[in-house]
Amino acid sequence: MHHMLKMAAAAAGLLLLIVMPARAAEVSADDTARFLAGMQPSADSPLLPLTRDPAWQHHAKFFDAAFAQLESRQISRIHAWADANLAAPRPTMFYMFSGPDFLYADAFYSKATTYVLAALEPPGGVPDLTRLPRGSIGSGLAGIEHSLSSILSFSFFITKHMKVDLHDSEFTGALPILYVFMARSGKTLHKVEPVGLDSNGTLLTGADAGKAVTHGARITFSGKDGVEKTLYYFSTDLSNSGVKASGFLKFCDTLAPGNSLLKSASYLLHAGNFSAVRDWLLANSATIIQDDSGIPLGYYSAHKWRFFRFGRYAGPISEFPGRYQQQYAELFTRAQPIDFGIGYRWRSHESNLLLSVKTAADEPATAETTSAAEPVSASKPPRPRRPRPVYVEPPRGFFFWR
Repeated sequence: MHHMLKMAAAAAGLLLLIVMPARAAEVSADDTARFLAGMQPSADSPLLPLTRDPAWQHHAKFFDAAFAQLESRQISRIHAWADANLAAPRPTMFYMFSGPDFLYADAFYSKATTYVLAALEPPGGVPDLTRLPRGSIGSGLAGIEHSLSSILSFSFFITKHMKVDLHDSEFTGALPILYVFMARSGKTLHKVEPVGLDSNGTLLTGADAGKAVTHGARITFSGKDGVEKTLYYFSTDLSNSGVKASGFLKFCDTLAPGNSLLKSASYLLHAGNFSAVRDWLLANSATIIQDDSGIPLGYYSAHKWRFFRFGRYAGPISEFPGRYQQQYAELFTRAQPIDFGIGYRWRSHESNLLLSVKTAADEPATAETTSAAEPVSASKPPRPRRPRPVYVEPPRGFFFWR
């Protein structure tokens, strides 16, 4: 009997050794991102059993269909536009008022190696999914789906939806959305870590990140070509008083010059209390891609910029009265067509896209663009050839812009 007990104890110990590594196996950021994006995690991932849940399988089918349509309708066409019009982009791209929109940052500037995104939304976090209560994952995935419904359909976030949908979820803030977009963009996540900035713009990591005045996250990742890249996301107030205290622009100084993207920016750069960010972008961008909600034409120096215009300027939507730009309308009287929608005017036949190229002596426009569009000087826009366009009201009940 004593011998049999010893054998049983030994067998139990061996079983414990086998089981313990599986329980202690770390869930990688990449597998977590793939799971949240409705994509199969790696074959040895602790998350693999969770993919048998009908809620996850429904989530995967929903995102498979939604992202396939988005790729066909938007993303592949933006990639083609960027390949045709951006010959030598800088390694760093800046995207102010971005929210967690890595999707369009990568679509326009896929050749960048450093991405800097900034918005009010907190970084949030993603817990170990294997430790969540049964049933909470399904509701969390449904919250992600709903929070992304606007950007998947219209190319911009409805901030109110995102805050409500993720507020009571296990997945909070910007990180879960960044995970989804990066996985669906074919990226492999290698490391995700909290970071912060002090008031001098010094990057804080590890235990020091908790002492920061500006909080964020750093994601190290690679694409299909294997090139290692970095994404910084910072939660910060971009108004004049906000950037004065945050250290954010001082951090951006260390990565400038770069290329910039402004999309669905709520016309904040039209206001005087966002002049610091506006001036910084004009001083530190080699190219700026924007819709009309970005920097007003009057702030561009006639001697430093050339414009390449695409699409049609149909004026601002009714949620932003008083933001019509006559100079913008004049500039877009002879614009190249685009086959995708962008910004608040999300229908392709109403969207406008402006590529502004800095033409300083050491940065000629020909070095930054191969655009077939006719460039125009900031000082002499073409004369208007048609009357001011009439705004057509979109369907009610869908739009709640920040």
